[in-house]
Amino acid sequence: MEDEIWLTIREASDLTGVSPQTVYSWIRRGHLKVEGLDHRGQKLFRHLDVARAEMATRAKAGRVLVRAA
Repeated sequence: MEDEIWLTIREASDLTGVSPQTVYSWIRRGHLKVEGLDHRGQKLFRHLDVARAEMATRAKAGRVLVRAA
């Protein structure tokens, strides 16, 4: 879809509040799939897939991110 939001590893880590190493871990474990490459060759992920990977791993660990008001 044209209106999808695409994220690099750095953007995904900033958005979710985890380190880039954690995003790489999600890829290795199969929680997150690389969907393409940008013009610099950086891996790209769908925003929704990043959110799903975050929720799956946080729920599994018993920790759900709740932003302070």
